Amino acid sequence: MKGIYADFRISKPYRKCLRRKGSSARYCKSVAWLAEEVGELAQAIRKGTHDQRVHEFGDVIAWVFSLANQVGVDVEQALDRYVTNPP
Repeated sequence: MKGIYADFRISKPYRKCLRRKGSSARYCKSVAWLAEEVGELAQAIRKGTHDQRVHEFGDVIAWVFSLANQVGVDVEQALDRYVTNPP
């Protein structure tokens, strides 16, 4: 696989998910993008500058919000749940 999937190995069930059509495939691809961004954030934390960390945190937050929107999760409600009932 090329593109966004090149930087990490994808398990068999996940590869099947990526071959799907429609909204299910869109969610899988969004999760793949999020995973890539989390990897870039980890790299920036280990070896990057402050500006690179700021950039990557922004990317991760944007993908989390985007994915939440795609699956119908109200981010404000999710954050409120975290504040009132943390793990």
